[in-house]
Amino acid sequence: MSKRNSQTAKTAARERLREERERQAKRDKAKRQVIVAASVVAVLAAAGGIGYAVVQENKPTGWDAAKTEPLVKPANTTGADGTTVVIGKSTATKTLTIYEDPRCPVCAQFEQTVGSTVKKDIDDGKFKLRYVGATFLDKNLPGVGSKNGLSALGAALNVSPEAFLEYKAAMYSTKWHPDENDDKFKDDAYLIKIADTVPALKGNAAFQKAVKDGTYDRWALEESKIFDKDGIQGTPTLKMDGKTLTGSDGKNPPMTVAEFNTAIDAALKG
Repeated sequence: MSKRNSQTAKTAARERLREERERQAKRDKAKRQVIVAASVVAVLAAAGGIGYAVVQENKPTGWDAAKTEPLVKPANTTGADGTTVVIGKSTATKTLTIYEDPRCPVCAQFEQTVGSTVKKDIDDGKFKLRYVGATFLDKNLPGVGSKNGLSALGAALNVSPEAFLEYKAAMYSTKWHPDENDDKFKDDAYLIKIADTVPALKGNAAFQKAVKDGTYDRWALEESKIFDKDGIQGTPTLKMDGKTLTGSDGKNPPMTVAEFNTAIDAALKG
């Protein structure tokens, strides 16, 4: 082989080697770009996941979330927020306002003793009843039973005023009303169990769904604001024509039928 052919062959070999190295360099660069891009995507995904987790962790839950839920007003209510609950014959000229907290033991005692008399007077057209639900005991004691119980009462009111009154009486009964420190009303299943003693609510799928879904949770929060707005200090509180009805001691609510009748008769004449 001549020196010329040998030199040409060497030059061609070097050129092929150079070209191969350039192709390999391009492949390596592309590979690095893919790795970097994948790493960036992974970092962004991780950051996004962390951000989502933080947002979810900081989202209000339970009763805090209920404050911003859409307001669903029960049937048989009036007022802008559906927080005016008045039950009775339209011909009745006077209205008795009762403030009650579902967990309140004194409310339970009042309902057990005087509740049937109040119901008879409503049915007889002696006066209308304006109910104001309170939840102040949830602020003073651990638990959420006052709010949850009031929400369930809203579900009963949505069925009918009669169902509401019967359910309220059942909740306050000696059989079902817990000690105020025992937050049983936080349990939807317990509230539904009580409701099964009321004919209109027994096995009522719509009522049960409303209790489980917390349909009237926001309404309960709005309803309970009236207690604070009216400056009421405790439950039960009874008022007629802006005047507080009391028992024989002139301080506490009437806790017997005799005391209640005396206070009501005086208020109806006043």
